[in-house]
Amino acid sequence: PSGGSTGGPQVIGGVQDKPADVIGELHMELAAYCCRREAVDIFQEIRDRTKDLAGIKVEVRNIEGGPPTGKDVRLQINGTDYDTVREITGRVRAHVDTMAGLRDIEDERPLPGIEWRLSIDREEAGRYNAAISSVGAMIQLVTNGVLIGTYRPNDSEDEVDIRVRLPEDQRTLARLDELRIRTTNGLVPLANFVERSAEPKVSSIVRKDGFYTMNVKANVIAEQGVTPDEKVAELDTWLKTQTWPDSVSFRFRGADEEQKESGEFLMKAMVGSLFLMFIILVTQFNSFYQTGLTLLTVVLSVFGVLVGMMVTGQKFSIIMTGTGVVALAGIVVNNAIVLIDTYNRMLEEGVEPVEAVMKTAAQRIRPVLLTTITTIAGLVPMATEINLNFIEQVVTQGGITAIWWVQLSTAIIFGLAFSTILTLVLIPTLLAMPHVWMRAGRRVIGLGLQRTKRFGIGGSKPKDPALPPKAPAPGSLALPTAAE
Repeated sequence: PSGGSTGGPQVIGGVQDKPADVIGELHMELAAYCCRREAVDIFQEIRDRTKDLAGIKVEVRNIEGGPPTGKDVRLQINGTDYDTVREITGRVRAHVDTMAGLRDIEDERPLPGIEWRLSIDREEAGRYNAAISSVGAMIQLVTNGVLIGTYRPNDSEDEVDIRVRLPEDQRTLARLDELRIRTTNGLVPLANFVERSAEPKVSSIVRKDGFYTMNVKANVIAEQGVTPDEKVAELDTWLKTQTWPDSVSFRFRGADEEQKESGEFLMKAMVGSLFLMFIILVTQFNSFYQTGLTLLTVVLSVFGVLVGMMVTGQKFSIIMTGTGVVALAGIVVNNAIVLIDTYNRMLEEGVEPVEAVMKTAAQRIRPVLLTTITTIAGLVPMATEINLNFIEQVVTQGGITAIWWVQLSTAIIFGLAFSTILTLVLIPTLLAMPHVWMRAGRRVIGLGLQRTKRFGIGGSKPKDPALPPKAPAPGSLALPTAAE
């Protein structure tokens, strides 16, 4: 059935988005990871055993650590008209029910039900000299009762209401038509000026930023390889192909919103770290070119991370993989710094640039490879989910906490390995490239000048050695040539 939160988001037991029609909750604590089946199998068995219960819908929810985000897919529908928002919510819910790979689907439309609305004709009540306040008190005799006082027991700190109402067998809707109110004209039936009508029940009306708001929510079936991003993109594509009123807008909330915010934060952190490294490297190297070469290793490491995701078949996690990329920015630049610093030191000693590049690559390949290999070797147990208990001398594979670090360690391992290999090849090559190109340019310019002088292009005409030298002009001093 459709459900909705009564007001804002409810968080009970670490779970957000509790439906309004919940009749009970059962909290389970699983046994130790080593001594039970996987949680996925246990949850599926619970669903299988409870799916045939008539009128009961069971949802298995994990306790959310950190800020709760609710269900995997959460679409917020906003509008200026309540009836329009409710209608659009039902339309979206009907489509979501047809999407494969989703379960635990719900929406925030009011639950089915009616409420009785009593309308008082004030003009008619005035004719009978009936007070409006006394009408409410008479109706409360049938409903919650009229509050006449409070009482505080000796063993309690809270007061207890004292209410007066009709016997239980007389608290019916038909009794409302039989009630009479005392006026100056005598007892007057309420039915003379009070009309009763049935209206659809509305448990609550939620407004956000001045708009009526309802949500359609669902969880993805992760066992089938379905991801929230895929379903959000599929639903968003369907929304763009439909025609909606101008007063209605859509916004994805929950996990999708948190993921986008995390991605924006990590992108800003990445840009900030690169800017700080750029300032420090320019100050130390006094060269924009060498600074650019150092930061190039960060780009190479990102390609390595993507290759690692493809090889291992892992999904790109904004939090863990993104954190690994940011951490790589501070690791992979060390190799380039070592190479460039050694190269600059050799140049100060008077070594020819190309020779300095060759010596730098030969001297620093061992420390660069050793630091890379030791770093990767330290992360391999984390990437393979191997736990080493040195106290109890036990080696286990897998675990609840070990799963969290697989994507982070995999990103660092592949990014560092890919970047190191290319760094040892590209950085020396790019360091020697300006000098090699300048030398090649000088040769080209020199050959051009020789050809120019040889063919007399743009210069003085060459002398014929067979012709005698010209006599000096009168009044000039003749100097002997080198041959003389």
